[in-house]
Amino acid sequence: MREERLRATAGLRTTETLSSWRGRSGRRYIVGVHPLVETEVFEVTTDAVILAVKRDATGTAHVIDVATIASYPGEQARARWVAEVQNRGANEMHVHRLAHDEGERRAMIDDLREDDESVG
Repeated sequence: MREERLRATAGLRTTETLSSWRGRSGRRYIVGVHPLVETEVFEVTTDAVILAVKRDATGTAHVIDVATIASYPGEQARARWVAEVQNRGANEMHVHRLAHDEGERRAMIDDLREDDESVG
């Protein structure tokens, strides 16, 4: 599993950076890249998949956790999740909003999950 930056979006006039992740299956998932802060997490709708990502000094992204945002329905639960993944080194959140239903969201989580990750 790895991040694949989208070169085609470089000239777009948008405040949201887009990227993609290639799952173990080979499937590609387009994500919006956001800072990992509570206010950003609170604004994500329940039909999204969220990746807590650590971008290291070389610019390489590492998934710390993958969850459906519905797994953390309240602000307190989301705040605890943000604190937990920040303590594990996450500094970005990558949000995938294109999954049509809960089954697609769960399949994406399974495809992007490392075996030793905690997933919500």
